[in-house]
Amino acid sequence: MTMHRPFKTAVLALATTALLAGCAALGPKHPIGNSAVPEPAKPVELAKYLGRWYEIARYEQSFQKGCEGVSADYTLRSDGMISVRNACRKPSGKLSVANGKAKIVDPATNAKLKVSFFGPFYGNYWVLDHADDYAWAIVGEPSGRYLWLLAREATPTQDRIETQIARAKALGYDTSMLIRTKQP
Repeated sequence: MTMHRPFKTAVLALATTALLAGCAALGPKHPIGNSAVPEPAKPVELAKYLGRWYEIARYEQSFQKGCEGVSADYTLRSDGMISVRNACRKPSGKLSVANGKAKIVDPATNAKLKVSFFGPFYGNYWVLDHADDYAWAIVGEPSGRYLWLLAREATPTQDRIETQIARAKALGYDTSMLIRTKQP
C-alpha cells in the first residue's frame, strides 16, 4: 500500500510531536516563578517594539545556560510575521545565534505572540508590560516558568533596573529567581 504525500506528512508531524512531548514530559521542568501570570498590562505598538533589545535579567533556562551579552533583534517580514534573532556569548566565548520567527496571536493588543525556532513548533511570548517610551519591556508566558527583563540600553542605570525588577515583582514574579545578565 502506498501512502499519499499529505498523509505521510501528517503521520510524520504527529510522530514528531508525540516524540517531543514525550521527551518534554521526561525532562526536568523549570521552576514556576509566577503561578498566576497576569494578562499583558497594555497594548504594544509593533513599530516601537521592533529593533534591538538587551537582556538585563532572566529566569535561567537550559538553552541560555551561562549566556552573557544577550540581545534580541526583531524586524518585520514582508509576510507580516516578525524575524527574531537571538544572540549570546557562551562561557566558551563562542557567539551563539538563534534565528526564528514570530506571529501575533492577539491582534487587538499585539502583546501576545507565538515564537518558533524549530519549524512548526511555537512557544508563547507575552509582552507583559513595557515603558511608555519602550525603554524597557518585561516578557513572559502563561506557565510562569520563563521571564525576561529587556532594555534598549545594554547597561541601563541601576535605578531603571530596580524599577523594572519591582514591576516584575508587582506582576507576581519571584524576582529572587532572576539572574542578572552580564553585558559587555
